[in-house]
Amino acid sequence: MDNREKILKVESMQNLLIAHATGSNENSSEYETLRFYLLKELDVKGLLPKYVMTCRNLQQFWQYIKYEYATYGERREFIWKSFQPILDKLELNDLIPSDQLVTDIVHKIDSEYIHNIWQKALERRSSDPEGAITLARTLLESTCKYILDEYKVEYGNSPDINQLYRLVGKELNLSPSQHTEQTFKQILGGCTSIVEGLGSLRNKVGDAHGQGKKNFKPSARHAELAVNLAGTMAVFLFSSWNLKNE
Repeated sequence: MDNREKILKVESMQNLLIAHATGSNENSSEYETLRFYLLKELDVKGLLPKYVMTCRNLQQFWQYIKYEYATYGERREFIWKSFQPILDKLELNDLIPSDQLVTDIVHKIDSEYIHNIWQKALERRSSDPEGAITLARTLLESTCKYILDEYKVEYGNSPDINQLYRLVGKELNLSPSQHTEQTFKQILGGCTSIVEGLGSLRNKVGDAHGQGKKNFKPSARHAELAVNLAGTMAVFLFSSWNLKNE
């Protein structure tokens, strides 16, 4: 079953359960068939809602949902939210290019710590978006420190990511002020904005800091964006470092 077919089947199951939970008498055999196919897919099975795993037919699901939530609105909201993680993962897998290029470059660096940070960031994008965003920032910070250590550049005990990137940019000739061509200045300025944005995102919605009464909970797509941007910037920095050392 390809990824698009998985998305369609998951959405069909979600819609069928919502209809059954809000007064419609749906055909249990359709639910059972969808459940059978989805449970065979290893990347889907682990993210299916627990009640799908335990309810083998719609009669069992009805006995669960009618006591769990009293109103139709509550039932719709519950089912939508419980299917969100699996739909986020499948949609992201369907749209975002492979992470293999970044993985290949990162694993050329002799730092087990950086290897582990990248792998953890990839794994947590769907299951733990806040943690993945924090790890994305950590990957960039570690990349900068690794390169600065190679150049024996001091960066102090607790520098922020923006300071680290400025120091690395100076060593690798990546600062916009070091170029006169407007196109290069614009692109390199964009890189600086990405680094600053990732630092701010981690401070606002990552799991490294507490939040107040009003808080924003990132979804898997926010984590996917943060991790992909951090991975791309890490590759750019390591590639620039390698080129300068040739």
